[in-house]
Amino acid sequence: MKRSLFSFICFVLISSFTQAQTKEITLEKIWGGEFRQDYLESLQSLNDGQSYIVQNFDREKREMTVDIYSYKTGKQTGTLINSADMALPYFETFQLSADEKKAILGVGVESIFRRSKKAVYYVYDLSTKKLMQIDEAKIQQPSFSPDNTKVAFVKRNNIFVKDLNTNEVIQVTIDGEKNSVINGLTDWVYEEEFAFVKAYQWSKNGEQIAFLRFDESDVPEFSMDRYGRYGQDLYPSQEVFKYPKAGEDNAKVSLHIYDLNQKSNLDVKLGNYEYIPRLGTTQNENTFSVQTTNRHQNELKLYHVNGKTAQANLILTETDPAYVDVTDNLTYLEDNSFIWTSEKDGWRHIYHYSADGTLLNQVTDGNWEVTNYYGYDANSKRIFYQSTETGSVNRAVYSIKINGRSKRDLSIKTGTNSASFSADYTYYINTFNSVKTPNVYTLHLAKNGKLVREIKNNSDLIQTLEAYELSDKELSTIEVKGNKLNMWMIKPKDFDPNKTYPLLMYQYSGPGSQSVSNSFFGTNDYWYQMLANQGYIIACVDGRGTGFKGRDFKKVTQKQLGKYELEDQIEAAKLLGSRSYINKDRIGIWGWSFGGYMSSNAIFRANDVFKAAIAVAPVTSWRFYDTIYTERYMTTPQENASGYDENSPITHVDEFTKGNYLLIHGSADDNVHVQNTMQLIEALVQANKQFDWRIYPDKNHGIYGGNTRLHLYTLMTNFINNKL
Repeated sequence: MKRSLFSFICFVLISSFTQAQTKEITLEKIWGGEFRQDYLESLQSLNDGQSYIVQNFDREKREMTVDIYSYKTGKQTGTLINSADMALPYFETFQLSADEKKAILGVGVESIFRRSKKAVYYVYDLSTKKLMQIDEAKIQQPSFSPDNTKVAFVKRNNIFVKDLNTNEVIQVTIDGEKNSVINGLTDWVYEEEFAFVKAYQWSKNGEQIAFLRFDESDVPEFSMDRYGRYGQDLYPSQEVFKYPKAGEDNAKVSLHIYDLNQKSNLDVKLGNYEYIPRLGTTQNENTFSVQTTNRHQNELKLYHVNGKTAQANLILTETDPAYVDVTDNLTYLEDNSFIWTSEKDGWRHIYHYSADGTLLNQVTDGNWEVTNYYGYDANSKRIFYQSTETGSVNRAVYSIKINGRSKRDLSIKTGTNSASFSADYTYYINTFNSVKTPNVYTLHLAKNGKLVREIKNNSDLIQTLEAYELSDKELSTIEVKGNKLNMWMIKPKDFDPNKTYPLLMYQYSGPGSQSVSNSFFGTNDYWYQMLANQGYIIACVDGRGTGFKGRDFKKVTQKQLGKYELEDQIEAAKLLGSRSYINKDRIGIWGWSFGGYMSSNAIFRANDVFKAAIAVAPVTSWRFYDTIYTERYMTTPQENASGYDENSPITHVDEFTKGNYLLIHGSADDNVHVQNTMQLIEALVQANKQFDWRIYPDKNHGIYGGNTRLHLYTLMTNFINNKL
């Protein structure tokens, strides 16, 4: 009797202690940084391959430094740059010259679009500690010449070159004008869709500069109001920029070469093309590599261009019935042969070509994809890459001989591995995470993957999470229309298979994307955990059109963007709804951007399956989106009107007969314009369909800043609780 009473008291005490220790996930904690992962600082390898540098800021001293660390020990061995040694209070950005004797420092950095920025830039001599301002105005994309005696930069859409010894400035182009002509920089659509801004390139010998010229004269303008802050801005301001929407005129892009000795410009003839998505150099001192593609983007050509004569030689042509992806996976070896990646056998793999474009061999092969190309080590003759060889939801790191033999697995565990290599490929830092493990950073020898030391392991986050009720993020597959689709699911912590739960589905579904992976929680996952603790099941299914399962799986959606993706989400919802523990009458779906496009179509066209939907910053008609992205998958509206209109949510508002819909957008979204939402709103109003909507003033596609994300997720949480 005494023992039973004692046991009961212990049970009560332990239960009370456990309950007291369990914390509740809240939106305030999620967006207040409670669950923030510890990341490795952005580091850059020095030429010696034994050291790396990191930019640090001392808040007490108000000093910015670039400090040197040893790969092997992780200890600081010196300081390369210190703002205390110069007449600048601090600098925001830096880039070293090739010989690591000078640096370009950026001050007063001002963002323009997703990747572009302008700033006041200085050249800093590391030995003399002398500082030279490149130009009095804010400029863009400064870069050293190969011998570090000159700096090229772009100001007001024109290219300039400054001689660092004489201070002489040469103006390379003179016709640059806002919303008319751009020299040496990309336009909005290239920056967004081809992911680069700097559109000029020094030759290896520094005697020529190849650059792109964008004539935007015929590109329609897009205007966007900014409303400002109450009490500060009486009138809105307007931002006007060139934005080519599907089927409209693109900028006319041409390639030119400026000779610094002759002070002359040469025009380069590249045959018929629409886009020049890449510009680089080969191993020859005055030969450039240039890639072009047609408007449908199903034919990609690689040229070698002589910098002295402007003669262009076609080296390689890639074709695909759908489209050819543009990548940065091009490396020239000493003999000017080159490494390239292609999907031509149905999966993305590595190929080795001779200098004249003759295929030497296919380096990798198999029913898996190369997902990242890290580089080539000439000493060991090994290529380093990341792939899906351990499964499409996983990532592993490998090295392989250029002849395709002697492959080595450099990963530490099954999950998501990525690598950052030292300049001479002596070391690499492996970043590992999985659904159960936050980022672990470890240093290894590149030659065999041997562990040198652990750098960081996020133990503080693990300790923080121990106080919360977290459910497993379960990875599985679900068979839809003969395809095994990757899926994750989060169930309530006290899940009871004999009960039924409402289901919220998340998806993105964009071409080549992946939302289901063996990786640790992102910010949204904590929101899903919070919802799970409130009694919801959360699931995500990657349907047809998403990536890393081969060319055919990805490109089946060609010319019918949204059709097969929607079919898969509807069928997956039905299959999940047939499970005994899911209430088929309480299924919701949400997504952002492409995912918002999908969730809008889902509630309009399948409200017998979905009870509620949330669409954040959605495309509502591909007619409103840009040329490069949209036409890659849909061709033009003039060629494929039915593909555009039959899959547009605006076309299907009359089918929205029941269910609940929340539509959200930022008014300053330069990517997916708020016009998408406004035209859908008007269609819904005229069809007399009731729904909820919210516009966030002056917020871009990310809808963030200040308290915005907390407000947004509070809005969505309340909607789910009230409507689902």
